[in-house]
Amino acid sequence: MEVLAQIKGIKYTPFLCRRLHVYTFNDMREAFRKDASFILRINCENQLGISWWVSPKRTRSYPYARVYDTLSFLGKRVTIMPLIKDEGKDGDRDFLQWDTVSLMSLLGVYVIITYYANASPSQKYSNKITDQEFDLALVKDEIKKLLSYQSDALHWNLSQLDNVSKIGGKALSAYARIAKKLGIEMHSLESSKKRIGELIKGKDCFMTLSRNLAQKAQYRESLTRQPKENLTGTKSILTIKNYLGGFYYFTCDEVEIKSKEAYLVEGKHTKRAALPSLEDIKDGLLKMTLFTNLHDLKIDGLNYTAVPVLKLTTGAGFGLSSLTNSPINLLNDLKKEAQTNGFKVLINGEVLK
Repeated sequence: MEVLAQIKGIKYTPFLCRRLHVYTFNDMREAFRKDASFILRINCENQLGISWWVSPKRTRSYPYARVYDTLSFLGKRVTIMPLIKDEGKDGDRDFLQWDTVSLMSLLGVYVIITYYANASPSQKYSNKITDQEFDLALVKDEIKKLLSYQSDALHWNLSQLDNVSKIGGKALSAYARIAKKLGIEMHSLESSKKRIGELIKGKDCFMTLSRNLAQKAQYRESLTRQPKENLTGTKSILTIKNYLGGFYYFTCDEVEIKSKEAYLVEGKHTKRAALPSLEDIKDGLLKMTLFTNLHDLKIDGLNYTAVPVLKLTTGAGFGLSSLTNSPINLLNDLKKEAQTNGFKVLINGEVLK
């Protein structure tokens, strides 16, 4: 099943954002070490809501939850992403994709693309590095530029893509330096150069390459179910078009058609805990931010009204009466968020009321 829809703008009120710690510009290194999301106070007049990605891949370290935590901040929201993360030959290697940047644009989040400049050797694997650190000077320079930037996130993010060539070169040089310093073998530099070589041809090539890869990944995901998912409906491809003509590709965990309504389900599952983790729930809520703003939804050419659903499933023995105060408070806030923004929450098949 292929679902097509449009988004004209984003309106959403979050209730589960954690309280963000405040750091000064001089304390940014400490902020990165302690918090996944935080408020950066530049001076009395300027503050930014900051989140950062451990890896450019969306399925690692809950980056959506990190971005979600900044949604309640009323000023400029910024997310910092590495162009490439290479963990060494015994680890993973991920590259930034256009669709990730475009999603942040859709959410009104300003992206700063950077690279890892320092790392430490892994204690478990001979050819793996850990504790990677951004080039802090580059990040600070981009933040200074952003403070006086008057246009919207989309145009800023497109301008960031103009720096891909320069940042890619710095990233590969940094990893070569790290490999030599630590005596650790990294992934092939030639294959990294080939991949980044596609990106440095310009924004259009970057968008085309990454979009093709995203579509392939989306199709593969539509054919499989993750072990943590506990779903019963039809897994479907969801393509969203915004008012500027940009396309955003997702996989909807489950789609059910009831009369003229299409239930778009994002599922989160746990086998042992009373509820899925807070990070999993926030990851799902970022999808609700999109799903609650869909218009002109079509399936096989027919029009439907979108009904977004966050579906939480647990192992046997779940019951509201057995929950402690912490998950009960979480569910109360989740219920407020659902009612305010117009989506449903299901827990083991029962609507949260």
